[in-house]
Amino acid sequence: MTFLFISHHLDEIYEVCQAVTVLRDGRHVVTAPVAEMPRQRLVEAMTGEATGLTDASAARPAVAPDAPTVLEVAGVSVPGEYESVDLTIRRGEVVGLAGGGASGVLEVGETIVGLRTSRSGSIEVDGRQVRPGSVPDALAAGVGFVPRDRHREGLVPTLSVGENATMPIADRLGRFGWVPPARQRVLAEKFIADLDIKTDGPSQLVAGLSGGNQQKVVMARALSSQPTVLVLLSPTAGVDVRSKESLLGVVDEAAVGGAGVLVVSDEVDDLRVCDRVLVMFRGQVVGEYPRGWDDHELVAAMEGVAGESGR
Repeated sequence: MTFLFISHHLDEIYEVCQAVTVLRDGRHVVTAPVAEMPRQRLVEAMTGEATGLTDASAARPAVAPDAPTVLEVAGVSVPGEYESVDLTIRRGEVVGLAGGGASGVLEVGETIVGLRTSRSGSIEVDGRQVRPGSVPDALAAGVGFVPRDRHREGLVPTLSVGENATMPIADRLGRFGWVPPARQRVLAEKFIADLDIKTDGPSQLVAGLSGGNQQKVVMARALSSQPTVLVLLSPTAGVDVRSKESLLGVVDEAAVGGAGVLVVSDEVDDLRVCDRVLVMFRGQVVGEYPRGWDDHELVAAMEGVAGESGR
């Protein structure tokens, strides 16, 4: 039997395929054995341009053991979703929280940003305790947030790129609910340049952008307040490989800039940027894997069959 596997998830291609064919803009680009197609070359074939692709976590210096803790989650629980989760992130560190369906990882992320109310435990951001179930208090404490569904939770499609990107800091740009267009435009143009958002300009409606560029606007919104802690739920879901690499590069830059980053995802590619990964299964943390973890071992832990090296 011949099996045709169609995907833009690169880890899946390398896991199950012997040969790969790349199509771009309706045209055949290349066909080659997977073993002879390095990851960077495959991405370049898919995007049509050189990527300079690197392993961000390997390039970023290791976080010092005495770096201050910017996020401390202690014993938080949401009955029916997860129980007694502990989590710490130091300044400049990227931590992954991985798990499949019903693992509780998304719910933990939503609890940290105030979308869910924990029934026990505490959450502290840079030493300040965050009020359970309060998004405004989490934002005021220094949390930036990329939700898992940009269409329902991340964007206002009837507003412009600039309005969406600067929404969390509108009160800093103007007074009495009025934002000077010039100040908003200058800041939005900086985000457009820094995140390489393909748009006609800050005044373009965000609904007119591609999915990958919409996700970059959501990321810009999360970064606009210069957060101490950045919480990302499935940050590259539904975007093309070029946008995925760009977004993960932004995560690395945020960490280098001093933010603590939590990447919540079930995609192995999203987790490669992490310094360490915590795995959850059925509402409990079942393992912790430092930089250099093995793909098979991590996926096995996410499926509830962790080996002895999970720690």
